[in-house]
Amino acid sequence: TCRVKRVVFACSAAIYGEDPELPKRETMAPAPISPYGLEKITGEYYLGVFNKLYGVETVSLRYFNVFGPRQDPRSPYSGVISIFVDRVLSRQTPTIFGDGEQCRDFVYVANVVQANLLAGTVPSAAGRCYNVGCGKRTTLNDLLRILARLDGQQVTPRYAEVRAGDIRDSLADISRAERELGYRPTVGVEEGLGHLLDYERKQRQR
Repeated sequence: TCRVKRVVFACSAAIYGEDPELPKRETMAPAPISPYGLEKITGEYYLGVFNKLYGVETVSLRYFNVFGPRQDPRSPYSGVISIFVDRVLSRQTPTIFGDGEQCRDFVYVANVVQANLLAGTVPSAAGRCYNVGCGKRTTLNDLLRILARLDGQQVTPRYAEVRAGDIRDSLADISRAERELGYRPTVGVEEGLGHLLDYERKQRQR
């Protein structure tokens, strides 16, 4: 009744679980290890059912580690970057769970917006799923070093035990999105972190 032509679903790399294969490809079998990941792959299954039953065009975007302004570091759903930025600007000691050598594919929000616009408009995207990342690996130790350098200070983290359910390594293969959507990440991790630090500094001056 709403005459919706296409639905773009915010999925997650959490559906890949602990599969050690890198980079993560859309053809890999889902193996979520958390309720969140299970919920997301269930959402993808719903897309398939609605497409078959009602003819709704659907596209699923599997976001990797998205970061950008307006993430609340106090939220239980907050990503590690918003927490690290808050600690760095507050001159507080950040905590790294594990040895810090676990890697993530951090993707700035502007790149995610680009992927969503393409997913909503490219005709051939209907019925497909796509990884949304930068295709670059960054360890948590690297992340903290970049933030410290951008803010011009020395930062020594506290290391704690690995948290249950944390995935060791995550990296996106974005070749399908590049090939089929024309997706091209334009903001790298370091540039995005610089934008985020500038935004947070201005917020603190208000």
